[in-house]
Amino acid sequence: MVNLRIAEILRSGQPDESLVVQGWVRTKRELKGFAFIEVNDGSSLANLQAVINQDLPDYEAIVKQLNTGASVEVAGVLVASQGKGQRIELQAEAVKVYGEADPETYPLQKKRHSFEFLRTIGHLRSRTNSFGAVFRVRNACSAAIHQFFQERDFLWVHTPIITASDCEGAGELFSVTSLDLKKIPRAENQAVDYSQDFFAKPTYLTVSGQLEAEVMAMAFSNVYTFGPTFRAENSNTSRHLAEFWMVEPEMAFCDLEGDMDLAEAFLKHIFNYVLEKCPEDMDFFNQRIDNSVLATAENIINNQFERLTYTDAIKLLEKADVKFEYPVNWGLDLQSEHERYLAEQLFKKPVIVTDYPAQIKAFYMRLSDDEKTVRAMDVLAPKIGEIIGGSQREERLDVLERRVIAQGMKPEDLWWYLDLRRYGTVPHAGFGLGFERLVQFITGMGNIRDVIPFPRTPQNAEF
Repeated sequence: MVNLRIAEILRSGQPDESLVVQGWVRTKRELKGFAFIEVNDGSSLANLQAVINQDLPDYEAIVKQLNTGASVEVAGVLVASQGKGQRIELQAEAVKVYGEADPETYPLQKKRHSFEFLRTIGHLRSRTNSFGAVFRVRNACSAAIHQFFQERDFLWVHTPIITASDCEGAGELFSVTSLDLKKIPRAENQAVDYSQDFFAKPTYLTVSGQLEAEVMAMAFSNVYTFGPTFRAENSNTSRHLAEFWMVEPEMAFCDLEGDMDLAEAFLKHIFNYVLEKCPEDMDFFNQRIDNSVLATAENIINNQFERLTYTDAIKLLEKADVKFEYPVNWGLDLQSEHERYLAEQLFKKPVIVTDYPAQIKAFYMRLSDDEKTVRAMDVLAPKIGEIIGGSQREERLDVLERRVIAQGMKPEDLWWYLDLRRYGTVPHAGFGLGFERLVQFITGMGNIRDVIPFPRTPQNAEF
């Protein structure tokens, strides 16, 4: 007998095929002389129905074990289904129970559970329809990202998780140490004596792989990172995680225009891929989570993104017939409400805002000729606001040194980064995409903790 995944059986299985399925029982119905079980193996939203007749050896004992959550193997023959909602079903010839699930204590019974409750059972929540769909879409997004860059001959680089540099300069860093926190060594001035630590200097979990990606782009031209990043921001909200994944391409011989073109093509590719690979899951989100999910996807795919400068965006926001919670002034960063107004109400499609004030952006962004703005860009999407942030990088050594000092950083700490401008510097650009924010945007899920298997948030490192 052939062992097939349920998604494949439902898609192309034919009556009279003999096969074996393995999975977990979702529901059981007992009638006189036979029982129905719905089996799911995680490969699809839909279950495969198996029919167990009483002439099966040890029928009573087996059916008693087949409670919701039990793991099973069912061998049998596919038959045309007499019931509604399924084309085929499995006529069981042998049933093996691998592991029982006590119906009195198993927390996932056949009813609606709140996402808040499901977060408390993170080890089981992936067995629900909602989270099964989320993590299949998350997987498809990952595959789409790699496909997009690999087809364009980008090199995937693995940047360090432990680093001595703070790429964003925000200071929200997790420290990494091997020191005994009960006996921290001190120098004469009572500062921590890091010479006795593992790396002999302060080190942190990375907030971004961008600076190291720039190193690699200066040798391979086009590279991308896709890995975990960390931020010790004490924000207990539906939009923040302490551990999240980032996608960061870097392109040598590229300016801001090329950066924007790539970002737009990138998002369209991912949405196209997910709609093609996960149609049932996307229909589920559209029906059960957010009824605009499919329309949002079509909006991304079928529209040319609007492009305007920060200065023009501020003018439009000042004229808006909307009362914003946060003030709108040139020099202030755009808030989520401003970004969503531009994308949702004004242009009704994705918007790329460029040329932000230098004082609100990072030191590595290329200073414009007016010396007031930098060649930065943010991609703003309906319903979520900023989804991609990027820039042309500063390739001029003297300007970069000036910017580093102006932001209170020490050039000697970034000697290797400055060296890239000493030896064969080129115009280059890149951007960063928060992966969980992308998955949240595609699925319509309301809380970012529900699009990563094991969320890390303030005072929560469960599972």
